[in-house]
Amino acid sequence: MSDTLDLDRTIDAPAGAVVEVAPNVRRVVAPNPSPFTFTGTATYVVGRGRVAIVDPGPDHDGHRAVVLEALAGESVEAIVVTHTHMDHTAGVRAMAAATGAKVVGAAPHRSFRALHDGETNRLDASADTAYRPDLELRDGEGVSGPGWSLVAIATPGHTANHLCFAMPENRLLLSGDHVMAWSTTIVAPPDGAMGPYVASLKTLIAREEELYLPGHGPAVKNARAFTRHLLGHRLMRETAIRERLASGPRTIPEIVAELYRGVDPRLAGAAGLSVFAHLEELCARGLAATEGPPRLDGVFRAPG
Repeated sequence: MSDTLDLDRTIDAPAGAVVEVAPNVRRVVAPNPSPFTFTGTATYVVGRGRVAIVDPGPDHDGHRAVVLEALAGESVEAIVVTHTHMDHTAGVRAMAAATGAKVVGAAPHRSFRALHDGETNRLDASADTAYRPDLELRDGEGVSGPGWSLVAIATPGHTANHLCFAMPENRLLLSGDHVMAWSTTIVAPPDGAMGPYVASLKTLIAREEELYLPGHGPAVKNARAFTRHLLGHRLMRETAIRERLASGPRTIPEIVAELYRGVDPRLAGAAGLSVFAHLEELCARGLAATEGPPRLDGVFRAPG
C-alpha cells in the first residue's frame, strides 16, 4: 500500500452558504480559512423544526447570523460539541445566549498528560479551556428530536475529549476532526495522543457508516475504506520512523526533513508534532528510546 493518501480538496460551497449535505442535515462553513481549517470550520444543523446545532464554530458575528437566519421559525434543542478547539467552540457561548439551548457533548478540555518540566504546550492558543457543557455525553449517549438523533462515539486522539456523532436515521457520522477527506488529522502531544487516535480509527472501521460529515472540508465518502487507508498511512508512518531510528539517532526536525519532503513550510510545525506523537507512542511500547521523558527537542534512537 502506498503511503500517499487520496485526499479530496474539493471546495463544494463558499463560506456562508447554507447547504443541505444529507437529508435533515444542513452545513454552514465559517469564514476562518487557514492551513489547518481548509476553507473554514463546518457548523451543522441537524433536523427541521426542532433542531441541533453541531459545533457553532468561531466567535464570528457574521457566521452566527447566517446560522440563525437559516433557523428562522425553528427552535434549537441542543448545541452539540465534538471537541474543545477554539475554531469549533469559541462561538458556543454566544450561540447558547442567542438560542437559549443547552450545550451538550464533549467534556471540558483536558490534555492526555501533564507537561514535562520546561515543556510548553504548542496548542495552548487552540484549546478552549473556558468551555463548560451543561451536559457531558459519554460513549453511547445522545440527544434527539423529531426524525433525528445524535449518538456520541468516543474517539479520543486528536483531543482527549473528542466525540464523533452517529446519526442512525441516515447511517452517517459527524466525524469532527477525527477523520477528514481533505487532510490527515493533527495529533499533537500533550493534547493529542497517537495510540488512542489509532484505536479510535479502528472503532470507526468496525462501525457501519459509509458517509462522514467532517469538521472541515467535503464529505468523506466510502468512509470505512478511507479510514482503513488512513489507519494504514499512520502505521506506515510509524514504520518509517522506526527505520530512520534503526540507522542512527534522530531529532524530530531531522525526521520531518526526511519524511515530509516538500511539505508546506506553514505545516512543518504540525508535522513535527505528529512525529512527536508517534515517538511518544513508540517509546511507551519500548520500540524507541530517548533520555528522560520524550520531548519535542529530544534525540531519539532505536531501543537497546
